[in-house]
Amino acid sequence: MADPRFFNNAGPFKLADLAAIAEAELLPGGEEGTRSFTDVAPLDTAGPDDVSFLDNRRYLGQFTESKAGACIVDPEFAERAPEGMALLLTKRPYRGYAKIAQAFYPVPPPHPGIHPTAVVDPGARIGEGSEIGAGVVIGAGAEIGRGCRVEANSVVGEAVAVGDGTIIGPNVSLAYCRIGRACQIHAGARIGTRGFGFSMDPEGFVDVPQLGRVLIEDGVEVGANSTIDRGAGPDTVIGAGAKIDNLVQIGHNVRIGRGCVLVAQSGVAGSTVLQDFVAVAAQAGISGHLKVGAGAQIGAKSGVMRDIPSGMTVLGSPARPVREFFRLVALWERQLKARGKKKDE
Repeated sequence: MADPRFFNNAGPFKLADLAAIAEAELLPGGEEGTRSFTDVAPLDTAGPDDVSFLDNRRYLGQFTESKAGACIVDPEFAERAPEGMALLLTKRPYRGYAKIAQAFYPVPPPHPGIHPTAVVDPGARIGEGSEIGAGVVIGAGAEIGRGCRVEANSVVGEAVAVGDGTIIGPNVSLAYCRIGRACQIHAGARIGTRGFGFSMDPEGFVDVPQLGRVLIEDGVEVGANSTIDRGAGPDTVIGAGAKIDNLVQIGHNVRIGRGCVLVAQSGVAGSTVLQDFVAVAAQAGISGHLKVGAGAQIGAKSGVMRDIPSGMTVLGSPARPVREFFRLVALWERQLKARGKKKDE
């Protein structure tokens, strides 16, 4: 069970209701659908009142021995279930688990009101039902939508707009940006900071004014301590539903498409375009002025130095198609083994 000091459990739920939430089929079982469940738990620790899930076949052993009262599982593994376990069958068990876990532990609603220590400019607009936390600063002309939460010590700069239902974590700074609806901006994120643009000259660097904005569309998540620079002239744009992990750097003029995923410590240099549903793994770096096609996947620690076609998976530095990368790895290994044998002789 999650620590009740931090997480509020909204259960119990009847099994039939959980099946509807997960969009899963409940196996026929008499009165089984009326049985109540109180929590979610992993396969190896779940008890008879818990709901668990199986999404990866490497955990089949835990599944067959689990004491969970119910499990969300692919129909392929239904026959492997232990006796007495109720099954919620779906081809997307992890998605089903996510929806059920959200039902048990919904995001707490905002507590409407402005903390007495907050500094809100008279020209700012605060939407109905929004919560403004301790030490928050909201600048002139800023707009906070309805049902938002701005947590302690965050700064919302002049003329910044935040859409309905968006959550701004603590110690966030927002400037020169427009944030969409239902976004999550986690602690310490910096959005709209000055882009890294200057003229390099023997007499000294000359800064180029960064005159663009950051436009974040609906349903975007920005992880803790990530930074998104404003554009130099064109805007930096983050497409709807994108997921940006902690410690990610996005440079000026970058355009991130819908549903992209950028994992921790990855970075995208200025003016590069990621089309829809690109996935960038941890610590990967993408050079500036490139185009990464829709659905492409960039492996961990990869260095992307040229355009990537749609749907391609690349690895390595410089990044190359995944099959080519592993052929090179196999070649290197054979060469090392051959050298080792020659030394032994």
